[in-house]
Formats: sequence, structure tokens, C-alpha cells
Amino acid sequence: MNLRHLHGVLLFLSAFLLFALIDTSIKYLSAFVAVPLLLWLRFFVHAVSMLLVVAPSEGWSLVVTRRPWLMTFRALMLVCSSLLLQLAFKRMPLAETTSLFFVTPLIVAVLAGPLLGEKLRLRTWLAIVGGFSGALLVARPGGALVGDGVALTLCAALCYSVYQVLTRKLSASEPVMRQLFYTALVGTVAMLPVLWMFPFEANLSWWQSALALSLGILAGVGHFFFIRAFRDSPASTLSPMMYFQLVWVSLLGWLVFGQYPDALSMLGMLIIVISGLVLVVTRSTPAS
Repeated sequence: MNLRHLHGVLLFLSAFLLFALIDTSIKYLSAFVAVPLLLWLRFFVHAVSMLLVVAPSEGWSLVVTRRPWLMTFRALMLVCSSLLLQLAFKRMPLAETTSLFFVTPLIVAVLAGPLLGEKLRLRTWLAIVGGFSGALLVARPGGALVGDGVALTLCAALCYSVYQVLTRKLSASEPVMRQLFYTALVGTVAMLPVLWMFPFEANLSWWQSALALSLGILAGVGHFFFIRAFRDSPASTLSPMMYFQLVWVSLLGWLVFGQYPDALSMLGMLIIVISGLVLVVTRSTPAS
């Protein structure tokens, strides 16, 4: 097995564990603070922390790039995906929305061919479909889907797919820290209007405030792992690994909210894990 590919997979899984922690924290804090404000705070803290910790050593290399428009567009895709998905969550149940959002790897696999020149084998496609089937088994979409919610979720998945493909494309020429800073800076600026649309009127305890502020730190570290992973592994290998977020979310739901996965959910998670492992082996061995 190619150890570099395995390293990329481990970074990717760690990134989605941090993203699951962010989602869980926002779900909890949304009872006290508007979700758009929490998303803006996530980008803002991320940007400030990079200015304080990274900028002194990196200097202008954080900003200067030969692809400013592509870097900005990539960051906007993440912002749009986050906002659209949160709007979908308001219209449909969490499980149905999450499972529908997991068409992202299929879109990435399709885009990776013409945009990145990656060739997909039959075994790769079978692993992708297997992982998607497992995601559907965990979430089990019912009859609660609504038209505008489905449209919002699919648009969010498309934006996130473009973000992933552009991350892979830019990783060859743009340093990790520069991509991270553009994400934080563009997200902060693009979401400034929410400060006027959603006045902050929450009374949070000290630990709730600390949790809200930690969103930016978790996002920064998570996206650092995310970008580094694309330097070690192909996009078509990594994208199906996002199914593991269902495992992380299920575990956190059990620990934080007391929500226990049933037998079918456990079976779906097992299928997800097996599909991911098959995909790693498939992409790490030469074609016969």
C-alpha cells in the first residue's frame, strides 16, 4: 500500500472529525445564537488566528498569488456551500439533508476526470457507489423531503464539489497556509452583511463563548488537514472518505445528545468503512 496515499486518507478523516465537531457545536449553540452569526464567527476567528500566529513568519506570501481570482472563487464555494446547507437544514430533517448532501463524492469523481485528468477504474466506481449506499442506509431518507430543500442541498453539494476539485488543483502551486488564509479572509468579508441582518443578542456562559470562539480554530486545523490530504492522495480517492463523517456525527450525537444509532445505521456505517478501505487499496495498488 502506498504510504503517502494512506497518510492523505488519515489527514482527510481527521479533518472530517473536526468538521463533525464544528457541526455538533453549531447545532448546540444555534439554540442561543443565529447560525449565520456562528458561521461568520468561525471565519473571523480563523482569519484573526492566522494573522496572529502565521502572518509574522509567512509575511506577504499569505496573500500574494498568481491565481487570486481562482483562490477567491474556491473560498466563495465553501462559503456558499455552508450557507446553502444551513438553509436546507431549516427546511428538512438533519438525516435526510445529510444523506442527500453526500452526492458530493459522486460529483467530485465526475469532475476529477475532465478537470484533474484522474482516471477512475471500475473498482473505484463500485466503492463510491457502495459508500453512498451505506450513507443512504444510515440516513434512510423518508417522505419529509421538500422541493426547495432538495434544491438547496444539491446546490450546496455542487459548491462543495467544486471547492474540493479546486483544492486539489491549487495544491500543486499554492501553499497550504495561503489557501487557508484566503478561505478565512474571503469568508469573513463575504459574510459581513450577516452582522446587520442578525443582531447579536445572546447571553452565553463563559464556556459557551469559548465553544463559539473555538469554531474558527477547529475550522483552521480541519482545513489544514483537508488541504494537505489532497497533496498526498487523488481527489477521487479522498472524496468518498467524507462518508466517514456520518460515523463521527453518529458517535458525537450519542455522546452529546444521547441519540443512539439503530441496527440499520450500524450496518450502514460498516458498509461505509468497508467501502472506504476498498477504495484506499484500489487507489494505492497499480492497475493490472
